[in-house]
Amino acid sequence: MRVRPAFRAVLVVALAILTGCSAGAPSPRAATDTVRFAAYDFSENQILVAVYAEAVRRAGLPVTVQSGLATREVVQPALAQGVVDVVIDYLGTADRFVGQGATGPRTPAQLHAHLAQRLADRGVSVLTAASAEDQNGFAVTTAFAAAHGVGKLSQLAPLAPHLVFGAPPECVDRPLCLPGLEKVYGLRFGEVRSMTSRAATVEALTAGEIDVGLLETTDARLASAPVLLLLDDRSLQPHENVVPLVRHDAIARWGDRLRAALDGVSARLTTADLVRLNRSVEIDGRTPADAAARWWSGE
Repeated sequence: MRVRPAFRAVLVVALAILTGCSAGAPSPRAATDTVRFAAYDFSENQILVAVYAEAVRRAGLPVTVQSGLATREVVQPALAQGVVDVVIDYLGTADRFVGQGATGPRTPAQLHAHLAQRLADRGVSVLTAASAEDQNGFAVTTAFAAAHGVGKLSQLAPLAPHLVFGAPPECVDRPLCLPGLEKVYGLRFGEVRSMTSRAATVEALTAGEIDVGLLETTDARLASAPVLLLLDDRSLQPHENVVPLVRHDAIARWGDRLRAALDGVSARLTTADLVRLNRSVEIDGRTPADAAARWWSGE
């Protein structure tokens, strides 16, 4: 992947923050004394990291978490460089990011095998994936859908030049986001606006500031806001099962306790759990750690 010069500066700063050092390499103590998790800069991933990190704590291992620091373009290189030990990711997106995965639908097992092959020479293992899955979704208001008679992404094509699309800044470069919408569906929006959060996206949709917005399929607001996810009728989005990515050296150091703890979460975690966890944070106002504690207590 080519990294723009301005982004290289962001990457260097972010890696320094992740290591807790002014230099780009982790301190020996940080590298050996804890299992280091890093979360992406959106709420659901921070919740997932809290859930998986708690499992590792319960296994008796020391844990540190860098939560919500940056995008995949920063966190994945940090994992490959040994700056962090564990990243909780999503199969399809991770596969495309590290290996330029083939387009078209593939099974979770095929995605898992391809991702594992790609990451092996980077010193990273792909552990068991959960049944829990969260894909990119593209939403309109229910009023918009009714007025224009749309329920599928393909039906937006003749409307797109007159529509405003809202999504996070990185969407313009992600193959499963705006480039994918253009390539697979021929959607070329009249205007693209940067959204600071999923909450801001819903607010902009309902206020009529944007016409189409990126929301995940497990977003808790889908049950309460007057918005509708359009059907991905040409299968742009791959399977996105939640999956832990772990440094080989972390597994070598911490052994079966680390692997078993992470695999144990994946064996339990469902898509319905993801929706409830998101609701606990995004709607009920709990912290990711509080939401994870409630999940572990069975609430």
